[in-house]
Amino acid sequence: MSILRTTLRSATIAVAAVALTGCISLFPKTKPAGLYRFGHAAVESSRPVTDKNFGVFKTPTVFTRAAMSDRLLSVTNGQAAYISDARWVSPAIVLFDEAVARAFEAEGSQARLVTRGEALKAAMALRLEVRSFETDYVDGPKAPPQVLVEIRAVTTRSNDRALLGDKVFVARVKAADNRLSAIIPAYDQAVGQALSEIVDWVGETGAKLPAS
Repeated sequence: MSILRTTLRSATIAVAAVALTGCISLFPKTKPAGLYRFGHAAVESSRPVTDKNFGVFKTPTVFTRAAMSDRLLSVTNGQAAYISDARWVSPAIVLFDEAVARAFEAEGSQARLVTRGEALKAAMALRLEVRSFETDYVDGPKAPPQVLVEIRAVTTRSNDRALLGDKVFVARVKAADNRLSAIIPAYDQAVGQALSEIVDWVGETGAKLPAS
């Protein structure tokens, strides 16, 4: 009887060892994804340094679903895919909202973004809809791609919600090379260009409003 128990115990240990070995083989070491960010390049404005003349309440950003996460979207001949071994440090929609805040904090902006608690003090509301945020391989999968950022901006007057403006801003920046080290700066440039134009446009719209 003791021999049988010993044999069963040995068999059980052997099976467990084989199972454990199998589990280890199911999780091979993989190359960690590189982490990147955008929106930290200085936003240039055509306006001189000025005081913040009016408040703007920005509603929650609408972001294209395919690109709102931490994955980098690419498009080649109409086929969409995510760039392997690359991630944004935070979801793209989060990095975008941070870039918007920095753009309006810049010295050339006449507008100041207000918090939800200050919404009643805002002269207008701003809605941003990011329609495209992607790496476009327009010249083939091996050629340097273009970064496309397309944003629809809508402004409404706060007191009666009357439409003040509705405009689409498009920025295309070609990367210097088909490498992430060149593609990421192209995102910075495209985002900076689009937001600079939006900040100036909001300033021009706000300047036409009657003084409160």
